[in-house]
Amino acid sequence: MTCSFSTGWFRKGELPPIRRDCLAHEEAVGRCLLKTDTAAAVGSLVDEKEAANNCCLVAHRTGTVVVWQLPFGRTSDGNELLFWLVQQRKIKQRVAAVFLVQQREIRQRILKTSTMASNNLSVLEALDTAKTQWYHAKAIVIAGMGFFTDAYDLFCISTVSKLLGRLYYSDHSDGKEPGKLPTSINNAVIGVALVGTLSGQLVFGWLGDKLGRKKVYGITLVLMVICAVCSGLSFGYSPKAVITTLCFFRFWLGFGIGGDYPLSATIMSEYANKATRGAFIAAVFAMQGMGIIFAGLVSMIVSHLFLKANQAPAFETNHVLSTQKNADYAWRIVLMLGALPALLTYYWRMKMPETGRYTAVIEGNAKQAAADMGRVLDIEIQAEQDKLAKFKSSNDYPLWSGKFVQRHGRHLIGTMSTWFLLDIAFYSQNLTQKDIFPVMGLTKKAHQVNALEEMFETSRAMFVIAMFGTFPGYWFTVAFIEKLGRFRIQLMGFFMMSIFMFIIGIKYDDLATRENRWLFAILYGLTFFFANFGPNSTTFVLPAELFPTRVRSTCHAMSAAAGKAGAMVGAFGIQTYTLKGERSKIKRAMMILAVTNMLGFFCTFLVTETKGRSLEEISGEDGSKDKAETQMSNRGHDEEQEN
Repeated sequence: MTCSFSTGWFRKGELPPIRRDCLAHEEAVGRCLLKTDTAAAVGSLVDEKEAANNCCLVAHRTGTVVVWQLPFGRTSDGNELLFWLVQQRKIKQRVAAVFLVQQREIRQRILKTSTMASNNLSVLEALDTAKTQWYHAKAIVIAGMGFFTDAYDLFCISTVSKLLGRLYYSDHSDGKEPGKLPTSINNAVIGVALVGTLSGQLVFGWLGDKLGRKKVYGITLVLMVICAVCSGLSFGYSPKAVITTLCFFRFWLGFGIGGDYPLSATIMSEYANKATRGAFIAAVFAMQGMGIIFAGLVSMIVSHLFLKANQAPAFETNHVLSTQKNADYAWRIVLMLGALPALLTYYWRMKMPETGRYTAVIEGNAKQAAADMGRVLDIEIQAEQDKLAKFKSSNDYPLWSGKFVQRHGRHLIGTMSTWFLLDIAFYSQNLTQKDIFPVMGLTKKAHQVNALEEMFETSRAMFVIAMFGTFPGYWFTVAFIEKLGRFRIQLMGFFMMSIFMFIIGIKYDDLATRENRWLFAILYGLTFFFANFGPNSTTFVLPAELFPTRVRSTCHAMSAAAGKAGAMVGAFGIQTYTLKGERSKIKRAMMILAVTNMLGFFCTFLVTETKGRSLEEISGEDGSKDKAETQMSNRGHDEEQEN
């Protein structure tokens, strides 16, 4: 006697949990994917060998099976049921189980045994397998607006730094060149926010694991709003007073921004399902591209409005009148507007519940986690407080223990080194492009324009590069990260950035001409494209997936802080090559950046692919690494006995 039905196609590595709603009727088809240890646990209910031999496998492709018909089997206690397994090829320790249960008591025994055999909590499995819904989109927007603000605040300074030089460091007795910020002052104005960001990442990342993601998330947002507004204020009129005030508040602005990095990534990774987790985290980070675009756009609009109301001659015509007095308001408005998007999302951030993983795994409150996530996902989730104790006991090793180093040390070195090397190049490009635009012919020479015209042209060029080079790369990552995987995208991005920067460095003298300016702009734009459709996105995603829940925020913070250390190398080191616009030095800078990108390519081999796996499986919190270590230990013990 046989019964025919279709299971549908399962992708390789996708392991949906038991569908309890499929078991509502006496003759219902239930679908599940069980680990081999689970199959052994329910082995008392069925003769595995007989059932497996009688299964009819009619079609398969790589990592996929379809089961059409299964015969009746008979268990040891005489109950009849339609049951069993087809082992999927090329999926390690995975078994595809399809069953039709005829008697309610057997059905309940299988469900109970299957649940007991899994070491994971129901609330975590529910999050991993939840369908994409409106709440996920809202979480992306709420977390993403923080990143929008981060990028705006960090990069808008590039559009106004030259204006600051004209306003406060002009030497009218000379009249040869417009005023410029001295190198040390320029490095301080550009780089102080990065120093604050690095500090904030480490502090708030650690607090995110100790106090909770949601609580610390609100603190960072308030700090960003206050300091963005205060960045446009000055305690005095002298250049020293203005720059000191600006640097002070931009440090603390960066401190708040730093906290947003690990918390946004961790919150999104812990809310997302495993099928689209990478795309969701990348979408949050893609708001950085929007922030860079708006930094150029807002600066362009503000400078244009001031320019229309304050006409002035070019510097070469009149070096005194070329700097409009009202331009002092323009840069302040641009900086202060950075508070607006953060302020608008504060209410919604505070309405978000704490992540289920933090509540269950770190706070130890499985009941609250099940209630919060059940309300969010609109499903009923079992609390499993008793099971939580076992889950936590197998994952209690501290951050710097030998067990952590053995399991995650290589990955932590990989995420820190790749982010460090990437940000040397990425921030060098963004912060120094104002110096390269005139060489590319995208802006006029400084003496050919007045102060607000220079600000407008710098902002316009930054907007164009961001719109057509930077922005598309982010969304290519969102579209392809679950198809190509994080590892491949990162390798490709580092390699292509190296190639284009080598070309620019080697052919710089030929490219930096009026005839080849558009070719130069295209090559320069492609380096931005592959930075974002590459390591700039993936270095943000991977640390949010590779590490255990209780140290996830801290490890992401350490990786991001390494990135900001690289950004400081770019701001304080590479920028010295480009500040005066000398071709030989810009050429040398491009060659240095090409080498750092190639180093990043090789360091990528220290991390692993995380696509399609749950956070607990990746980090070993589900007990899989404990079992592997036990098996290796037993094998070594057996070999010693044989010898």
